[in-house]
Amino acid sequence: MSLAKEELDRIIDKYRDRKGFLIPLMQDMQNAEGYLSRDSMRYITERLNVKVAEIYGVATFYSMFRLKPLGKHIIRVCKGTACHVSGATTIGQAVRTALNITEQEDQTSDGMFTYLEVACLGCCSLAPVMMIDNTTYAKLTSEKVSSIIQAFNK
Repeated sequence: MSLAKEELDRIIDKYRDRKGFLIPLMQDMQNAEGYLSRDSMRYITERLNVKVAEIYGVATFYSMFRLKPLGKHIIRVCKGTACHVSGATTIGQAVRTALNITEQEDQTSDGMFTYLEVACLGCCSLAPVMMIDNTTYAKLTSEKVSSIIQAFNK
């Protein structure tokens, strides 16, 4: 189990007798653990008599929940309208190529990068745009993406 049982118990006890406790409890768990591990979700089912399917259903329905840890660096590619019409799909493909990940993957095997497509980064006049951690990269081309990620790997 990623989190100590004492920490899980503290989070569970905070919500034990509250109506509608599951989502806030899962949010607190994710904040403490960085993601929702199988062991932690299983522990909730044991302590609160909630079905695993219910917890997993909530975790997979809401995009705010993660079932695996994030990479050291988070790459967000904007898929908003301005970015879309400016080539966001090509930028996303360039990121995947530079990271050597498939369409089904969102993280590099070494855990260095996590790739996320987001609805909007709020930089429409700079489209297409991506962010790596808290740095925005604008007016991207496939070539720029490749060199940006290569520089990050140094």
